[in-house]
Amino acid sequence: MESVILVLHVLVAVAMIGLILLQQGKGAEMGASFGAGASQTVFGAAGSAGFLTKFTAALAAIFFATSLGLAVYAKKNAQGFGLVPDVSAEHVDTKPAGDVPVAPAAAPAAASGDVPAAPAK
Repeated sequence: MESVILVLHVLVAVAMIGLILLQQGKGAEMGASFGAGASQTVFGAAGSAGFLTKFTAALAAIFFATSLGLAVYAKKNAQGFGLVPDVSAEHVDTKPAGDVPVAPAAAPAAASGDVPAAPAK
C-alpha cells in the first residue's frame, strides 16, 4: 500500500510541475486583449486560466493527502529505528557493583570568602 501511495505521489508531483509550467503569467493576457489570436486557443477565447487553475488545485489537494499518508506510514515504520532502543528491564544485564568504575571525587566548592572581588576602577 505504501508503494502505491508513493507512485501516486510522484505522478501527481510530475503532473503538477507540467500544469504549472503550462499556465500563462499575468503579462500574457495583454496580448490576448488586443486580438492576438485569442479565439484560436485550445481552451477558447476566455483562456485556459479556469481549467488549469482548478485542475492544479485538485492535484495540489491530492499531493497534500498523499504526503500525509506517506508520513503516517513513515511514523509507523520508524518506531523500531530510534536512537535509543526500547529495552525492557528484564533484558538488561546487571553487573555487580565491584565491576563498575567509580568517578574521582570532585573538588569541594569554594566558599564565598575565597572568591576574589572585581577590581575597582
